[in-house]
Amino acid sequence: MKAVVMAGGEGTRLRPLTSNQPKPMVPVVGKPCMEHILELLREHGMSDVIVTVAFLPQAIRSYFGQGESLGMQIGYSVEESPLGTAGSVRLAAKQLDETFLVISGDALCDVDLSKLVAFHKEKGAAVTIGLKSVDNPLEFGIVVTDEDGRIERFLEKPSWGQVFSDTINTGIYVLEPEVLKHVPTDRPYDFSKELFPYLLEMGRPMYGYVMDGYWQDIGNLDQFRTANFDALEENVRLNIPGIRIRGNVWLGEGVEIGDLEQIEGPAYIGNYRRIAPGATVGSHSVLSNSVTLRERTRTTRSVIDASTHIGRSSLIEGAILGRSCDIRGHVRIHEGVAIGDEVTIGAESVIMPGVRIYPYKEVESGSHITESVIWESRASTRLFGTDGVAGLVNVDLTPEAAVRIAAALGTALKRGARVAASRESAPACRMIKRAMITGLTSAGLDVADLRVLPAAVARHLLKTEGYEAGFHVGTSQADPEVVQIKFFEQPGIQVSAALQKEIEKNFTRGELRRVGFGDIGSISYPARVRESYAQDLLDSLDVESIRTRGFRLVVDYGFSAASFVLPLLFGPLGVEAVSAHGFTTDRTDSGPTLLREAIGQVKQLVPAVGADLGVVFDAAAERLYIVDERGREIPVEQALLLFLRLIGSNGRRGKLAFPITVTSHVDALLEGTGLEVVRTPASLGDLTKAAAEEGVIFAGAVGGGYVFPEFLPAYDAIASLCKLLELLAPEPGPLSRLVAGLPASTLVHRQLPCPWALKGVVMRVMTERLRDRKLDLMDGIKVFEERGWAQILPDPDQPIVHIYAEGRTEEDSKALEAEFRAMVEEIMQTEGAAATA
Repeated sequence: MKAVVMAGGEGTRLRPLTSNQPKPMVPVVGKPCMEHILELLREHGMSDVIVTVAFLPQAIRSYFGQGESLGMQIGYSVEESPLGTAGSVRLAAKQLDETFLVISGDALCDVDLSKLVAFHKEKGAAVTIGLKSVDNPLEFGIVVTDEDGRIERFLEKPSWGQVFSDTINTGIYVLEPEVLKHVPTDRPYDFSKELFPYLLEMGRPMYGYVMDGYWQDIGNLDQFRTANFDALEENVRLNIPGIRIRGNVWLGEGVEIGDLEQIEGPAYIGNYRRIAPGATVGSHSVLSNSVTLRERTRTTRSVIDASTHIGRSSLIEGAILGRSCDIRGHVRIHEGVAIGDEVTIGAESVIMPGVRIYPYKEVESGSHITESVIWESRASTRLFGTDGVAGLVNVDLTPEAAVRIAAALGTALKRGARVAASRESAPACRMIKRAMITGLTSAGLDVADLRVLPAAVARHLLKTEGYEAGFHVGTSQADPEVVQIKFFEQPGIQVSAALQKEIEKNFTRGELRRVGFGDIGSISYPARVRESYAQDLLDSLDVESIRTRGFRLVVDYGFSAASFVLPLLFGPLGVEAVSAHGFTTDRTDSGPTLLREAIGQVKQLVPAVGADLGVVFDAAAERLYIVDERGREIPVEQALLLFLRLIGSNGRRGKLAFPITVTSHVDALLEGTGLEVVRTPASLGDLTKAAAEEGVIFAGAVGGGYVFPEFLPAYDAIASLCKLLELLAPEPGPLSRLVAGLPASTLVHRQLPCPWALKGVVMRVMTERLRDRKLDLMDGIKVFEERGWAQILPDPDQPIVHIYAEGRTEEDSKALEAEFRAMVEEIMQTEGAAATA
């Protein structure tokens, strides 16, 4: 017996879930609703199925195909224009030459279809309608039958005054093929509103059969939630994928979870789910395939579709989330919220009850959303952040995205150009780097794959071998699951703003060069690049002076690839080193916690082994953190001043570059030395660009990053350590004595949340209010006065305004910061209220 599954529903009341998928494809415990219906048909021996499709038909066809995976034979009938329920089935009439069953693909049920068919045949009916008793029949068509089941009358969506029965039309019909002859072909035509009343009037044998079992129309979001929860409570018999544990918890394949006690039943956990330690899955949670819950996150009474990522310490309660959403940390999503596919919710946002957010929208960090977001979007064409391209691996930064980014870079460069590639040790970095190489070679570029090496070695290759560009894939200091792709160009500086814009244009427009079969780029693995880098660095040092001093060091490599390179230098320099945490493929974590642990261990080791100093590398081997011989950490503000004091005392001449936000002590410290201070905007790109200019001998910023451009115009912790040893070699006293003579910084830095829409207003109003004061507008607004200076600087990547202040004393600094913070807050409050009035 054939069955017809009606799957043309658009599901407007289910939006935003159905904004970009047909109604029958909405998921119920890990499967599209229509898949449960097809399994029910197969269970009752109906494996030959015709599916009528209209809205987004390819979504259904691509998922089910010809039915091979279900062991069924599926054909499709496509409505070119709306034909109504009866009209859509009439379109497939040529394939229906015997009794057939019609069922909706978007109503969940487990009724006994075999009994319905047997009743139809027993009565010799032309039409048999499957009926169901419900508590509230107002939203459905009521069918009134006599004692024998023969239909007497129909009522479409009656009022309570018209309710004479609680048996409603479920949309499940058994039909004889001749009834379709009464369906016109020139206009839309409906079963329940037109065909069935017409047949009843003709006196054709029509029956209603009250079915036992479960039936639930999925017409709105509440019914969608109910269907999922009923499946968890086993009110409906479904073939739920996965292994059943503890009676009412279903686990899919490859679920990563530390303790099953993190799950409260009833719950469904799809394949390849990742539940971090401290995260909990509350009762009535339905989490589809590849959903990730980060630490301390909790879900309860919520349905979350595939590949959605939920950040740390977030709470999802009573909500529906679509596919591939990115929910950042500390987010609260409340009861009745429905979020469409590929929505980004910024950190610390609150989505109030009942809000709907349509697909592809971006909610700014710190937002408090009380109304639905349908048309508005803050979609950005910006690909680059302050330090390259960054994103959560397999969430923001997928292999597919990496291929496109690399192809966009390749399109911006000439065909045949050479690019150097390096990475950190994490497998995620390897995956993204390989995807990048694929994208570059597809655009006809040749790639030198340096595998696991510090970015500085790749940059050195640009300077010495003439490579046109390079990139390094590493992890973020702030979040070890955020992957960063750093780009550079000759002679090893950060990629310029012009090249960034070209890459972004190619990426967003999709205008990518794809070369032919014979022009695909090559991949090479250059030999002895570490040795070449080390030799060039040795050639730039006073090796004899360092050897004479005979340094003893404690070095923590931070699991970086610096451990592949630094030993090549320590031998010729005569340095004795106690080392820890060299490169390993087993350790993939990084970030602030690991860095603080490493510094703490070095502080204990240095006095224990009698070392002259200790150093700690970050995971990228770009930043250097220093500990003196007494085991005391040198703050990064003073470490920068230490380099300046040493450079100023050795008689060197030239320029030194610093971001505009760096302490004014650099000017005072270098006064009378003949060294010139150059200020740059507060970005690494601007700093390295300035460092590469003629006459610059040093550049640096607070944070452990130092540049010696005569060797390489980029952050390089290996070169920075060697240069520090060269500068310390002639100094007779211990390191702690040098540090004791340095001025203490009073610089204060505050980050103030500021919506994107108000950033421009804040800067305009602040400029107007401060126009009569001494200002520096190189980057943001820097105000000078007798007490010191303050700076207001919008963040390019986050809805944040940075406020820097430095006074003569710490109290002056705090007072300046408080004064300018109050001005910014008052502007945001005033202008924000005006915008919503």
